[in-house]
Amino acid sequence: MTQTCIVIGASHAAAQLTASLRQEGWEGKIIVIGDEQQLPYNHPPLSKAYLSGDQSADELLIRKPNFYEQKEIEFRLGLRVEKIDRAAKTVALNNGETLSYDKLALCTGSRVRTVSLPGIELAGIHYLRDLKDVDGIRGEVVAGKSAVIVGGGYIGLETAASLKKLGMSVTVLEMAPRVLARVTAPELSEFYTRVHTEEGVDIKTGVAVSEFIGGDRVEKVTCADGSEYAADLVVIGVGIIPNVELAQECGLEVENGVVVDEFARTNDPDIVAAGDVTNHYNGIYKIRLRLESVPNAADQAKSAAASICGKEKLYCTLPWFWSDQYDLKLQIAGLSQGYDQVVIRGDKDSGRSFAAFYLREGKLIAADCVNRPPEFMVAKKILSEGIEVDIAKLADESIAPKAFLG
Repeated sequence: MTQTCIVIGASHAAAQLTASLRQEGWEGKIIVIGDEQQLPYNHPPLSKAYLSGDQSADELLIRKPNFYEQKEIEFRLGLRVEKIDRAAKTVALNNGETLSYDKLALCTGSRVRTVSLPGIELAGIHYLRDLKDVDGIRGEVVAGKSAVIVGGGYIGLETAASLKKLGMSVTVLEMAPRVLARVTAPELSEFYTRVHTEEGVDIKTGVAVSEFIGGDRVEKVTCADGSEYAADLVVIGVGIIPNVELAQECGLEVENGVVVDEFARTNDPDIVAAGDVTNHYNGIYKIRLRLESVPNAADQAKSAAASICGKEKLYCTLPWFWSDQYDLKLQIAGLSQGYDQVVIRGDKDSGRSFAAFYLREGKLIAADCVNRPPEFMVAKKILSEGIEVDIAKLADESIAPKAFLG
């Protein structure tokens, strides 16, 4: 009998999981169900190269269609799974179909956090999560017109940089006292505020949006402190929420994501999960966490594929991330939460290249590296292998990063 593996969500994780399934020797059917019309594509360029017109939709594809054809991976696009029946081992689709599975993979990812404010339904207000969202934004970009970005996280700042590049007048409104407050140290926030200001972006912090005003289209954004900002286009980027509802409804364990072990297995032996949607144990930091990153989705998907095939491939890798804004490439190694000291290497106050090393009790736990690939690569190695570091060396630019290793 041919076995069937159904993958829910045509995401980054799904693209890797299906390829890895064939590598691990799965000979049965593979069916991917995705609610978008596209094959799995890279999301990070959406707010950057795709929004600014430097990349086409075809260039975003993680793998070309012929790869999936050769590997006999079937895609059912534009469809949604509405229910998982674990006892019958079936999934019900929104078109009335019911499909049976032997193994099931949840790669459902996440969705944007929405806001419910007066005027939110006006034309010209967008979220930025998928290709369709960015196509909508691109259709309304007009050089010289005003764009307001709600949210000063990475998505908000990347979008601000792209819209500025396209000639728009851009204002960023952030509720916290500083941009990137949730994810980085004040030194990084100050640096990005300076660079965006130098590029002509107006950054306002400590302001809460209260209303969107306009006729048919948005015309201005009002804040709780009474300030108003002209807006021909609004992009909202205030975080994402994991898509756990299917898992929850069918009785899988859910707590800030679908709970999986270090082999991407849920509490059902025939169901795995990978990507943004999972809450998993990280052996390097010895904590459970949920990560929103492409490397996490790809690496965890390899473990999930192995588990489906009855093998064990431990998922225990260092979290890492990146962000591109203007001529800046920020590469982040590790998790900085809980740091008690920051060591700066380079000139963060006037230059565009430096590294911030995060320490806890004298031990390196993370690094933010702006246009500093050597520091990033060395930091990854140190963190992955638990290498002891002489803190005095970190800030000394006369010492090459590779000398940190010993």
